[in-house]
Amino acid sequence: MKKIFFFVLAAASVIDVFAQSANSFTGRILDNKSGEPIAGITVTVPDLKLKLVSDMLGNFSFPAGYKGQHMVEFSGLGYQTQSIKVDFNVKNLLSVRLGAAHVSLDEIIVTTGIVSSSSRRNSTSITVVDKQQLLEPATNIIDALAKLAPGVAAITTGSSIAKPVIRGLSSNRVVTINNGIKQQGNQWGDEHGIEVDQYGADRVEILRGAASLMYGSDALGGVINFLEPLVPENGRIKGELLSNYSTNAGLTSSSAMLTGNRNGFVWRGRGTYKNAYSFKTPRGYFPNSGFNETNISAMLGLNKSWGYSHINASFFRNNIGFYEPDFDAQGNYIDADGMPFTRPDYKNRRLAFPKQDIRHYKLSWNNQLHFNAGTLKLDMGYQNNQRREMDNPVPNLFLDLHTFTMDAKYSLNEMQGWQPVFGVSIDGSQNVNKGAEFLLPDYHSLGTGTFAYLKKSWLKTTANAGVRYDYRFTKGEPYIKEDEAFDRYKNDFSNVSFALGLTHQLNPYLNVKMNIGNAFRSPNPAELSSNGEHEGTFRYEIGSPNLKPEKSYQSDISVDYNRGVFSGSLSVYTNFINDYIYISSKPGDETSSGMAIYRYGQVDAQLSGFEGDFNLRILPVLTFENLFSYTYAKNKTLDRPLPFIPAGRIKNGLKFSPSFKRWNGSYLKVGIDNFLKQNRVDTEFETAVAGYTLLNAAIGTGVKVMGLQLQLYVSGNNLLNKKYYDALSRLRPGRLDHKDLTLGVYNPGRNIIFGFISSF
Repeated sequence: MKKIFFFVLAAASVIDVFAQSANSFTGRILDNKSGEPIAGITVTVPDLKLKLVSDMLGNFSFPAGYKGQHMVEFSGLGYQTQSIKVDFNVKNLLSVRLGAAHVSLDEIIVTTGIVSSSSRRNSTSITVVDKQQLLEPATNIIDALAKLAPGVAAITTGSSIAKPVIRGLSSNRVVTINNGIKQQGNQWGDEHGIEVDQYGADRVEILRGAASLMYGSDALGGVINFLEPLVPENGRIKGELLSNYSTNAGLTSSSAMLTGNRNGFVWRGRGTYKNAYSFKTPRGYFPNSGFNETNISAMLGLNKSWGYSHINASFFRNNIGFYEPDFDAQGNYIDADGMPFTRPDYKNRRLAFPKQDIRHYKLSWNNQLHFNAGTLKLDMGYQNNQRREMDNPVPNLFLDLHTFTMDAKYSLNEMQGWQPVFGVSIDGSQNVNKGAEFLLPDYHSLGTGTFAYLKKSWLKTTANAGVRYDYRFTKGEPYIKEDEAFDRYKNDFSNVSFALGLTHQLNPYLNVKMNIGNAFRSPNPAELSSNGEHEGTFRYEIGSPNLKPEKSYQSDISVDYNRGVFSGSLSVYTNFINDYIYISSKPGDETSSGMAIYRYGQVDAQLSGFEGDFNLRILPVLTFENLFSYTYAKNKTLDRPLPFIPAGRIKNGLKFSPSFKRWNGSYLKVGIDNFLKQNRVDTEFETAVAGYTLLNAAIGTGVKVMGLQLQLYVSGNNLLNKKYYDALSRLRPGRLDHKDLTLGVYNPGRNIIFGFISSF
């Protein structure tokens, strides 16, 4: 009877597939060795915002009416991810064969580029971090990425603020993209974090290397692209609930998401809240270092055969406590009244002054229209970043930044391996000071850019080339009040960028990528016009309106290998930057109150290094995982190191992934993070730090409870409570001849996280 049932089901399924094929694009997924159909394979088309799942007989079907050529990704537990380009104008039945997960190189789709493409066909070095990996012990999204991707680090100020560093470059030299829009939030400051929900991204793509061709100014170091979750299939509603608790700082994090699709009308809503008291180092608590963070976001849109149109809205708020160390005779931290802090003070979740109050409002309209001949992608956005820095309820500093952006690109379908793309972008910013103190004047900024790109694909080789022209105008308004003064200034900059890339598959297991190109970065308003006390950096900053754009000339080569039980990658790069914008101070150059004065100038710089990872499958359930990176950076003009360069790092770990009947996705991980000593430091800001090793571990499993998929995990960082200074911590000892820069606060000690994530 059972055989008859499956025979009838198979016959009906085949009939249904052919019946639909006249109107929709259909296919079937089979095991590469046995030829048996595979159920539960996720079929994803990023360009169409579509996600499907194969049925019991491996069949899948896209709705009727889709046009154009699009990359389609096939992924599932135990199988190697594979991506192929599909022509939706040709309604052929597609047959896809997947191999076991350890057989060959992954061909995942990457979207951080001019066009979506297979990772093997993309010449740039890109790391993809998925939702599961983002559950690593972390207090924010950048902290999580810094632990997972080679060549990526973070400049930190306490446990809440983390700025991305890619190949030694940070701040305005790294671009972050969220919901298709370039994030603009006063990111020039050392203590300014990224206003992005840690749990809002479904996955993150990290591009390492110059990206001015795609994004114009600022993308000298690379790009971090946060990708929103794809909507479910028609007629379905999906949800997610997660929560975790950290023993260090008592950080509680909770997030809930609900999304649905009804006949192409799609929607999503998410809310996230975090709260922490002061973090604890191996020496004890650091006062007023807690924070609370709120993020609310929503999406409404249409997913139709002509493409998609989505409107995203979000509100992000982060309140962060600050403390400039002050001690009594016994060496205890003391408050404004000269009294030592008590344990209840450290665990008080109500922040004292001084503190930051950051609010970021964002509205974006994302569109992709598909035609027989090509695809038009149009992203428009508005952002309002409000930065309040306060010693009392009235903000000392209040920067109110409004930014409008528009990016459009049209890509023609690939013909005989050729694919051209054309694009244009416009952005405008206006900043208004609303606080009692000024650090920089009111200003206006306008930028435009246009590019042309061409890709040519052969059987095993892909070459690409592009050229871009950018123009940027900045105008600062005059202001005079008591001892504060800003002169009117106007600057306009233009630049031509180019990029050449090549990727070649030497054999089914070995892939080589090469890139060469230039990039540029316009001086930001802070560098051009600062004249005031920058509270969070403990210095008085003075800008220069005569700065020139930074110009970067880069090259890199990378090798990816994956065969059987071994997989790995290695990238080597070098980057020459003319007119690198650099802030420095001379001994004795101080304000009347004794604060060090730092002035912006320019030098020539060079950054070179390597990064990579390798994994060895010792047993079917046991994997040896490793990543490593090193950056050598030099101020060539002054013949000394550049500041805030990450120390060399080697990360090793063992992952045990047993298989149980009722429990799925079980794992046990134990690892060590080895950081080399960093004695190549810029003594204007830093002192050398010793090397150190951290012990980390994690355990987790998944189970179905009353129809809900529940994942439980416990993870720990710095389990031995190691006392150390990270080379990129802004709270570590600074310049020894100036008290305002000498903090000497150790990094957080032992931290254990208990959490769960439920999906339905």
